Amino acid sequence: MMAGSLVRRDKKSTAAHLKADLNWTDNSSGVRQLQELLDCVLNPEKPAADTEALDWCKCLIAGGEGFEEFCKMVRSYDNATLCGLVWTANFVAYRCRTCGISPCMSLCAECFNNGDHTGHDFNMFRSQAGGACDCGDSNVMRETGFCNRHRLRTGENVPTVPRDLLLMSEMVLPRFIFCIIQYLRDGYTEPDTSTERDLQKVLQQLEPQISFLEELTKMGGAMRTVLTKILTNQQIFKDLSMGQEENIYAKKNYEKYLSALKNSGLVSVEEKAQSGAAEPTIGAEAGAGAGALGLLGAEAPASPDESNKEEDQDGGQSVGQRKRVKLSSTAKDPSIMDSLKHKCFLEELLFWTIKYEFPQKMVTFLLNMLPDQDYKITFTKTFVQHYAFIMKTLMKSQESDTMSNRIVHISVQLFSNEELARHVTEECQLLDIMVTVLLYMMESCLIKSELQDEENSRHVVVNCSEPLLKNNTYWPLVSDFINILSHQSVAKKFLEDHSLLMLWMSFVSFFQGMNLNKRELSEHVEFESQTYYAAFAAELEACAQPMWGLLTHCKVKETQEYTKTVVRYCLDTLQIWFDAIGFVDEPAPNQVTFHLPLHRYYAMFLSKAVKCQGLDLDSLLPHQEMLMKIMVHPLQIQASLSEIHSNMWVRNGLQIKGQAMTYVQSHFCNSMIDPDIFLLQVCASRLDPDYFISSVFERFKVVDLLTMASVHQNAVLDGEQERPMLEGALTFLVILSSLRIHLGMADDEILRAEMVSQLCMNDRTHSSLLDLIPENPNPKSGIVPGSCSFEEMLSAVADFKAPVFEPGGSMQQGMYTPKEEVWEKEFDPIMVVLRTVYRRDVQSAMDRYSAFLKQSGMHTTGNPWPPYKERTPLHPCYKGLDRLLHCKTLHIVIFTLLYKIWLDHSNMSEHVLCMVLYLIELGLDNQVQEDKEDEEPCIEEHCHDSWFPGTNLLSNLHHVINYVRVRVPETAPEVKREKDPPPSTSAEASNFGQNSRRLTGNWRENVREAQVFSLVAERRRKFQEIINRSSTEASQVVRPKSNSTRWVPPGTPPQLVTEILEIRESMLSLLIKLHQKLSAKQNSLSATWLEDMETNSHAHGDGITAIERILTKAATRSRQSKRSIQEICGKVSPPVAPKKNSPTDKKTMDKDERRQRARERQQKLLAEFASRQKSFMETAMDVESPDAEAAMDLGATEVMESEVLYDCVICGQSGPSTEDRPTGLVVLLQASSVLGHRCKSDEMKKLPTTDDEHIYPADTCGAAHDVRLALMQRFFKDSSCLQSASIGWDGGVYVQTCGHTLHIDCHKSYMESLRNDQVLQGFSVDKGEFTCPLCRQFANSVLPCRPGRSTEVVSWHMPTNKKTAVLVKEVEDLQEQLGLFPTESNLSKEMESFIKDIKNTTQRKYMDYGKNPGSPDNDFLFMYSVARTNLELELVHRGGNLCSGGASAAAKRSCLNQLFHVLAMHMRLYSIDSAYNPWTRLTQVAQRRDDCLDDERPEVPMLFRDCPSLLIIFVLTMPQPLRKEHFICLVRMLYNLQYTQALASLSAKFSPEERQAWSTSGALKKNAFNAEKSYDALLSHVIGELSKVKTVYDVNTEVPSMLSSSVWSPHSIEYSLQQFCLPYLRLSCLLQHHLYGDKLSGCPEVEEFSGLAGCLGLLAPALQPSNPIYSASCLDWTVNAFDLMTQWCSEVTGLSDTQAKKSITLLVQDPQWASPHLLHLPDHYNIIFQYYHKKACTACKKVPKDPALCLVCGAFVCLKGLCCKQQGICECVLHSQHCGAATGIFLLINASVIIIIRGHRFCLWGSVYLDAHGEEDRDLRRGKPLFLCVERYRVLQQQWVSHTFDHINKRWGPHYNGL
Repeated sequence: MMAGSLVRRDKKSTAAHLKADLNWTDNSSGVRQLQELLDCVLNPEKPAADTEALDWCKCLIAGGEGFEEFCKMVRSYDNATLCGLVWTANFVAYRCRTCGISPCMSLCAECFNNGDHTGHDFNMFRSQAGGACDCGDSNVMRETGFCNRHRLRTGENVPTVPRDLLLMSEMVLPRFIFCIIQYLRDGYTEPDTSTERDLQKVLQQLEPQISFLEELTKMGGAMRTVLTKILTNQQIFKDLSMGQEENIYAKKNYEKYLSALKNSGLVSVEEKAQSGAAEPTIGAEAGAGAGALGLLGAEAPASPDESNKEEDQDGGQSVGQRKRVKLSSTAKDPSIMDSLKHKCFLEELLFWTIKYEFPQKMVTFLLNMLPDQDYKITFTKTFVQHYAFIMKTLMKSQESDTMSNRIVHISVQLFSNEELARHVTEECQLLDIMVTVLLYMMESCLIKSELQDEENSRHVVVNCSEPLLKNNTYWPLVSDFINILSHQSVAKKFLEDHSLLMLWMSFVSFFQGMNLNKRELSEHVEFESQTYYAAFAAELEACAQPMWGLLTHCKVKETQEYTKTVVRYCLDTLQIWFDAIGFVDEPAPNQVTFHLPLHRYYAMFLSKAVKCQGLDLDSLLPHQEMLMKIMVHPLQIQASLSEIHSNMWVRNGLQIKGQAMTYVQSHFCNSMIDPDIFLLQVCASRLDPDYFISSVFERFKVVDLLTMASVHQNAVLDGEQERPMLEGALTFLVILSSLRIHLGMADDEILRAEMVSQLCMNDRTHSSLLDLIPENPNPKSGIVPGSCSFEEMLSAVADFKAPVFEPGGSMQQGMYTPKEEVWEKEFDPIMVVLRTVYRRDVQSAMDRYSAFLKQSGMHTTGNPWPPYKERTPLHPCYKGLDRLLHCKTLHIVIFTLLYKIWLDHSNMSEHVLCMVLYLIELGLDNQVQEDKEDEEPCIEEHCHDSWFPGTNLLSNLHHVINYVRVRVPETAPEVKREKDPPPSTSAEASNFGQNSRRLTGNWRENVREAQVFSLVAERRRKFQEIINRSSTEASQVVRPKSNSTRWVPPGTPPQLVTEILEIRESMLSLLIKLHQKLSAKQNSLSATWLEDMETNSHAHGDGITAIERILTKAATRSRQSKRSIQEICGKVSPPVAPKKNSPTDKKTMDKDERRQRARERQQKLLAEFASRQKSFMETAMDVESPDAEAAMDLGATEVMESEVLYDCVICGQSGPSTEDRPTGLVVLLQASSVLGHRCKSDEMKKLPTTDDEHIYPADTCGAAHDVRLALMQRFFKDSSCLQSASIGWDGGVYVQTCGHTLHIDCHKSYMESLRNDQVLQGFSVDKGEFTCPLCRQFANSVLPCRPGRSTEVVSWHMPTNKKTAVLVKEVEDLQEQLGLFPTESNLSKEMESFIKDIKNTTQRKYMDYGKNPGSPDNDFLFMYSVARTNLELELVHRGGNLCSGGASAAAKRSCLNQLFHVLAMHMRLYSIDSAYNPWTRLTQVAQRRDDCLDDERPEVPMLFRDCPSLLIIFVLTMPQPLRKEHFICLVRMLYNLQYTQALASLSAKFSPEERQAWSTSGALKKNAFNAEKSYDALLSHVIGELSKVKTVYDVNTEVPSMLSSSVWSPHSIEYSLQQFCLPYLRLSCLLQHHLYGDKLSGCPEVEEFSGLAGCLGLLAPALQPSNPIYSASCLDWTVNAFDLMTQWCSEVTGLSDTQAKKSITLLVQDPQWASPHLLHLPDHYNIIFQYYHKKACTACKKVPKDPALCLVCGAFVCLKGLCCKQQGICECVLHSQHCGAATGIFLLINASVIIIIRGHRFCLWGSVYLDAHGEEDRDLRRGKPLFLCVERYRVLQQQWVSHTFDHINKRWGPHYNGL
């Protein structure tokens, strides 16, 4: 067969040959050959993993050329104008709100950076679901934001594609795509048989094929056009899909495909068959769509379980299923329900994509095609056609999260485009499909509602514990719906389609009353369900956001009709809901649901109608009875909030508090509490005010409390709940009558009020403010707060406080704080109360307010009250709201409360009075125009109307009430004494409210005067008036339900009797009496005070001010009130009627006295506490300090015989440290490489941010010292090398202490107790870690203090007059003494264990430098290097020099003295062999020893040795304690050597000519009198000696060539000699300070050398002030200087040539190092981010998921990356051991934060990059541009250098090597 032979031939030539054939005019043979070849190659029966077919396709498509060249060719014809780059989750993209038209607009980094977005509101974000770049698409973004590549319309000038280029592609690709489809058909098995893995396997095998398709799409427009043709051509699909009858394999596949199609409708085929019979009846019952609502309730499942777990495949005719069929059949277009039919490849490809649950590669391929317009339209239609199927698959999916993301990834690209969305809405009924599918989805989880009447309720709600809601599975659907509603044209279609609206309302009603809470009355609920998260999310996403979307399109007059329609349907649906739950007038007790989306739809559309569309409110309102019903549930929520905060729901667990908080929380409040309150305001403005007010008090359960009697019974509340509930009710009334958010405030005013209330609670960062201000969550407007007005408003009301930095303090962020005038004029406590999630925020706002008043001197005494704020005027529509403040019921309540507060009845509080006064004031400020005809004629008959003559507050204020009749228990004080009711606070049981109705009739005749008041009766009466329709219903309503149940309690309360109280007060008189009571003086208001008042002082102050303000207002507004006030004040009568006054007075007196005593007691306690604290601080800071400073400042002045005493911070005893019971210092040992990271220059190294920049570590101190030691070890004797240099630059052990001491045995028991303590945080006891018991500083070892009498101090302090030569001899003798082994004692054991701790602190590689590890020499080197490291670090902490003297903050409590002692104890074990003792070579001219064997290496020449190291070795190995005279002697002798090294090093830098010149000029001075102390003579001698051998200076000729340009003057030589010797002098001086307690004298930097020399006694004190001092004058030779120098030089010149050549570099050394720095970072974080977040790791060559940067050395590492793990340790931890000896500072690129690794622990340090508002952006969540904060970076560096990470950062955790 021909195809067979073709297959075997070479692919390229075959392809070329076929292409040629096909180009002929008669190409039939070519076509036939090609088809045969493809039949053979693309045989779906071969395994998909076989790549042969793919290679063939590539060759055939390229037509014989190389595939790469072909790609290039095709790309050159690319005519695309869109970017269209598709990305998957976690990709970093940008969004610019300034350029975006759609809020979903996004750009890839390349297009963003190539466009100009300066000054725009943009942010970077990590894609959640994936997306595509919109650059070039003018439907989604403005053209100004296009990048320069897509700004040019490239399409015009691209040449047309030659026909033959893509000819082969057109032939081959259809077969290739069909081949993929066949694999997909074959691989698919129905879910019941297949497991997830099978699908994955098929996809894995197809990976290369799908990737190939993806590659093709990236070739540009030309190739995409070809693909579009193939994918959308129906003919090709027909021919290939069905035309292969003879092929059995294909047939089997086709059948599989058909069976898969069968179940793709929303209603499966079997269900259809069953529902066939039922359908006609539904049609008859319910019109096009109205039926849904009627049916929702009718067919509620018999039991909740039945419909819960419905499976679509079930044939079972269960109730739930029947219901679903009926509902779904209400869709207008039955085709939505049907199975799918496919007409082209694209449709089937999408079908399989869905079946296989959206594999990423397929999604990317389908999206990559979108830049092709034809494809985009076809694909969108296909997507819509499959929409129902997609959702059905999603509901069943195991991986619904991933799948949701992929779905949205596609849909957001399609539906964000308004053109396209409108097109599919019109042509494919997109809206119908979406609403139907949403209904279908929610039906799967409905349960019977238990709200109101549990048994008979017909309402069904969603079950929030279903996975569908719990896992938010519905969000892709809802998000698409919101997305398309954001387009005006689509939203209009929705609002015009009444049947759709009706369906939508029925959907919303599924959420009405969901997640019902029932109050637990007996015991605590066992299991706290967390379903409320799901419920709130569902209402916000599925109900509120679509609502906001619709509202945006109802902004203008022209859209009035839409609003009317929505409002009408809302009311209809509400009526249906009331009927379904069987609601009459009273809500069921102890139930609350926070979810009333129908009410909220109604409220929001009402608000919009009045605010924007100029509609008349009354035309949209229902009749009164309906309003009464509507008001009940929102009011129930407000009362429940109060109950929850009064702890009445405490048995329901924490979750109920969670609900109360979420309800008012910023993301929910404007979709929940705001509409609720607005709706209540509307009801209040239209219903009878007396009815409304009494409803409120009844809902809040405080009716019984509102009695004049001092004692009452409350059947529903406990005593301690009465006060918070009363406060709640009054606060609610204040909010209701003063909130104006929907009643006439402009948007700007609302934003301002919101902002002020948030800022008053606390200072806020910019981002938290953005988050806390409720946005208008409609998608079209993008994110509202990002708009300019937000920034303008913010700068108008707030001041920016830049972040401040206390090193060691917490990292603060930039904050905004309210301006002073805002506190003064705009602080609104009512708004604050409304917006606080936590009650403590209200207190916080008040505290801040009073602090402001105190500071500005407006109100200095006592606590100020919340200020009263004037309100914006009401919109005319809502004028009725003011009638609330002018109704008798409220006035009676106010009067009663004023009376009770005045008499100190129980459960009254300042807050109650505050709210009462607020209500009075609101009433005075909002007068109602009285319409006479409103007053009903039958006034006189009403039971309480005789209290007050009218409804106007102003006139009622001065109305005097004489007698009041009350019902009280027999036991009440009012009963016992007829007329003398003393205010008592005894019993608190009463039921006044309910029964008072009975008495109205009998008593009216007896005492016509006495007033009776019953809220409940009043409310029922009003209700009945309104409903006077069916008498039966009315009588049923009036009967108080609760009466029967109220009287059950076993301890039956006492009988009620009726008493008459004489009152004779008016509201005004009560106010004036309260004023007296508050100001605690009689007649506090004189008769003339009104005239004396100046009006402006009233704004701020306490209750007194508030009362004065009210009285003034009343007086100015009514002459009658003014007269009454003057009258009352004028009766400066005997202090008010005695009968009432005496007890009250006594009581207030008692109260004041008690307060006074309490205050005194408190003062006393505080004083005592303060003194204790002070003494603690003193002891904590100045424990008998064990360091040298305290013990040794005694000097010769006072000789103390006693030993040093130490306080143990555990047992508190004080005593000396002894051999048996040693005391120790709490210390922290840590390995440190800070010294090793120092460089020569003071410049910080730059962090590389391009490929050309690098960091070279070779010039660091650590590297230089390693090289030096290695060089020595190559040529010289190992044991001698190990004493000639120090190690510990990298990985040295640093010891620091907090200065507290403890007995070592106490410490051991402390560690035991820590070990047994289970709650350990942050440190590991097994590693010896603990915190200091006193100051809680982190520590890990105890450094034993040596026992010592301070007398020794004196003897070794005495100044000496001995000659230097004598001292030298004495030193030599001391060195000869053998080290005595210390006796075994507890102390020596502890010292050994401390040495062990030191060794365990660092890693082995930092200790073993010798040839044979573990040898004594090696140990010796390590030990003296520990001392060196600690001295050097202290120098660094002091700023690198000793100019500042002793008072350096960084030189914290030092433990060097004790450390030296322990090291010395340990090092005495090694004696230095006298033959090799460097001391002799320092101080004597030796006879030449020639006994050195040839094979043995020479010792290190003296000139190569490190002087500070030698000094430390001498000090540590000589017998302790060392006398100071001997120490000075050591320093002097070593200075001679140091100076000679300086000369040698300097001479090597000269040019040969200079050397010659200096040599000769110095030689002349050699014989002068003080030649030994003149540098020229000595310099010339050194040059002469070293020139004897050629090698010395030859080697170095190249090096100093750069220096030789400068001529060396005597001055510059002196300067460089001093600089060379300074490090040695500093170290010696510091050592002397620690050993002998000498003070370090500060000096200016220029005089540092002379200062130090004087301090060390190298300079005679007389010489010091003399002008410039010469370094040579400090020399002190005991033998002839020239001889000694000759000897030292000869050691160098005597080396063999090879050694000399290499080792001579040791001569030229520079001991000066700059202080350590971290890397220099760029100012903009974006520079770092863009370079590093895509950079591949050097180790594993992959781009790390979490890249990190070491800020010490710039290494790029993978955080947590398994790829770079070695021996189970991840790369960051490894690097920290490597670079910082277990301390690492890493910047996490993707999070912008810094983490610190310290040993086995790590902590998050914070960020050094802040945004423009001074805030961190952890994890780059906000994606705003970030800038380097120099202060923070300085703090970080400071903590690194001073090794204080452990102390300052508190939140440490173990990293288990996983970072």
